Amino acid sequence: MNQNETPVDIREQSPLSLAFVGDSVYELLVRERLVRYHRLAPGRLHAAAVKYVSAVGQFRAAALLEEKLTEAEKDQLRRGKNASKATVAKHATPEEYRCSTGFEALMGWLYLQGQTDRIRQLFDFIWENFDPTQPEG
Repeated sequence: MNQNETPVDIREQSPLSLAFVGDSVYELLVRERLVRYHRLAPGRLHAAAVKYVSAVGQFRAAALLEEKLTEAEKDQLRRGKNASKATVAKHATPEEYRCSTGFEALMGWLYLQGQTDRIRQLFDFIWENFDPTQPEG
């Protein structure tokens, strides 16, 4: 990268750019938690992680967080939901997919602002309240 680059103001970033970062942030947290506290073979680790990081899993996580979010966080979630996307996940409804994009945008927005403590707080709440054994939907 060029040494003369200047950062883009986070307020100028599209929700899809924020979701690009947020998807990785959330997936890393899930993978870290699984490896730190469970002894699973790689295939089982992947299967467990997918229950959290899939569009449906992120939709369910967003629903859990709804009452815990600040107004600014709700705004970011809403911006991400309303971002236009050309494709839809084959194992999710359009509503689930849009909401998962909103969730990812929220995670990316928090991360790019350096709000890692808030991300951990929300993630811990999800981890404690999300039951991946329950049927999706």
